[in-house]
Amino acid sequence: MMADHETFKDSRYKVPNLERALILMEHLLDHPQGRSAAELTEDLGFSKNSVFRITMTLLHHHFLVRDETKRFRLSKKLLLMGCRSLGDTRFIEHSMDVMRACRDEIKESIFIGTIVENEGVVIEQILGSHPFKFTIDSGARMPIHCAAPCKVILAYLPERERDPIIQSATFKRYNENTITSRRAYAKELQSVKQSGFAFDRAEQIHGAHCVAAPVFDQFGYPIAAIWTTGPSDRLPAQRFDELGATIRRYADIISLRMGHKALSSIPSPT
Repeated sequence: MMADHETFKDSRYKVPNLERALILMEHLLDHPQGRSAAELTEDLGFSKNSVFRITMTLLHHHFLVRDETKRFRLSKKLLLMGCRSLGDTRFIEHSMDVMRACRDEIKESIFIGTIVENEGVVIEQILGSHPFKFTIDSGARMPIHCAAPCKVILAYLPERERDPIIQSATFKRYNENTITSRRAYAKELQSVKQSGFAFDRAEQIHGAHCVAAPVFDQFGYPIAAIWTTGPSDRLPAQRFDELGATIRRYADIISLRMGHKALSSIPSPT
């Protein structure tokens, strides 16, 4: 049988409008503020008629939304589908009360997310109880070399899946704390797997620290991560190990609910 990539090279197996629709949706990922039909036509080099038919079809099926300025944006439907692909249609329901309990204990905002291709993606959040708190929109993306949740998922991924993701990373330097080499990043992931949690030491945003722990499915596969983000004075480096153990404790409860039997002795939050 012909391999998938070889099959795709054969134009007989392509669906042109489907291919254009996928290209259009990927393009909108890079334009969260939205693009008009005219802009999409210019950006992508598609005909006006093709862009019209594709956007109207995606709009009808709720993959796109259109605002008052007639600009198209991706809807949350893909995010919902991504959540369901994690292995359980009730993944978020399994997580929300645990995240609230974690927030109540540490007082900071709690997030849950995963890796899609070579970026982290925020799925849901529970806001902290402080007057000043961090919030991140669902669907927001995170660079894998800076974000603690990306580090902790990658640390537990099989090598055959982890290596291509790391190879694709640009290791953009945001500040003096940013990890900028694959060698340093590989060392960081080794440390993460030894401890069971990961940190963002203001590696992207000055003054913002992050602590994350992995969520596993029934096969022990790292499907997601939960984490907390807060100002460095409230989440100082001296508390990282303590906070890491706390976040891991709550992440393990979600893992148990997802069928990870190795954690069967973990109690549910009260």
